[in-house]
Amino acid sequence: MIRLHRGWWIAGVTFLTLISAAAFRSTTSPMLMPLEMEFGWTRTLTSSALSLNLVFYGLTAPFAATLMARFGVRRVVVFALGLVAAGSGLTVWMTQPWQLFLYWGVFVGFGTGCLALVFASMVANRWFHKHRSLVTGIFSAAYATGQLVFLPLITSLTDTVGWRYGALVVAAFSVAIAPIFWFIYREHPRDANTFPVGSNQHIKDDAKPAVTVRQNLRVLVQSAKRMPFWVLAGTFFVCGWTTNGLIGAHFIPAAHDHGMPTTMAAGLLAVVGIFDFIGTIASGWLTDRVNPVILLVIYYGLRGVALFSAPFLLGPNVEPPLLFFVVFYGLDWIATVPPTVELCRRYFGLTNSPVVYGWVFASHMIGAAIAAAFAGLIRDVQGDYFIAWITAAVLCLVASVSVLLLKPQAKLAQ
Repeated sequence: MIRLHRGWWIAGVTFLTLISAAAFRSTTSPMLMPLEMEFGWTRTLTSSALSLNLVFYGLTAPFAATLMARFGVRRVVVFALGLVAAGSGLTVWMTQPWQLFLYWGVFVGFGTGCLALVFASMVANRWFHKHRSLVTGIFSAAYATGQLVFLPLITSLTDTVGWRYGALVVAAFSVAIAPIFWFIYREHPRDANTFPVGSNQHIKDDAKPAVTVRQNLRVLVQSAKRMPFWVLAGTFFVCGWTTNGLIGAHFIPAAHDHGMPTTMAAGLLAVVGIFDFIGTIASGWLTDRVNPVILLVIYYGLRGVALFSAPFLLGPNVEPPLLFFVVFYGLDWIATVPPTVELCRRYFGLTNSPVVYGWVFASHMIGAAIAAAFAGLIRDVQGDYFIAWITAAVLCLVASVSVLLLKPQAKLAQ
């Protein structure tokens, strides 16, 4: 009988926990219109609340690495799951816009920020010597899995019995995951009397990770003196703009503007989730074998081309060109994550890379926040999303070219 390495159990419970953050992300798009109809709120207002969530989500991420280094991953993650549950569940009783900003923006934003891929990067660094990028890809695919599982469910509940039931599903899932994570997770392989996957010795830490805000900011300042940081942060800004900010927040309302039923649009986003799962894991596999710089050039370039076509493909029915766009966009959705994480490791080392990636990820979510607010404003002013689509496409092409500023090859920093 083959005994599964403890690291894979850790990866499994981490994957399950990451889904809880994805569960909330899946509620926002189908809930925008019901909230607006019930409370008389504008698209600009609901988009602004979502933008605040994305800002908190992003800015929490780099400090989550510090919190986890100081207080332990288990404690921080269980606390974060509690915040997600509270923020989602309390919306059931809200009546005023400030409550939406507090619950969605602050509570869930902070909670999901602690459960972002910075947490995943830390787990992969500690528990895996071999297959590290593949595992990072699997963790990234948790977003797709959450979208695939929760988006159709929450959309159906919202359309049949009301948006409050969708919010309660997210809260209940987060509460259920917390004790599972607490009892299975261990901080380091040594705590489980084992070694990282693919190694017969513990990973050597030549320096202590940042465990205070001052140390965290010192890592940021040192990293910001180097061009690779700005290239990675800038391109990830565009990644957030074109995924969470535009497609994640506004695809269903945009499709509805073209006469497509909400359930059908949600089904298309679920298809994005299916192919995101495939594409992100494949990207992790490729990152272990192919120059990550080349991968990023390809990913951003093709994404830009796809976005140029989006406003011309949306309609009341799902035609083959639109289905092709959905499949392709799914494959490319967050395929950028494994090569970006790997380049953070190569340029900034295993010890500092979680903090550096935290700041790069913060840039990702700031881009998403700006895009969510920008697209909502464009929709209110222009009556459609055309300018939002074209802007996102141009940004992707700029990102593709800017990646070429990185060295063709970067060796792993020690």
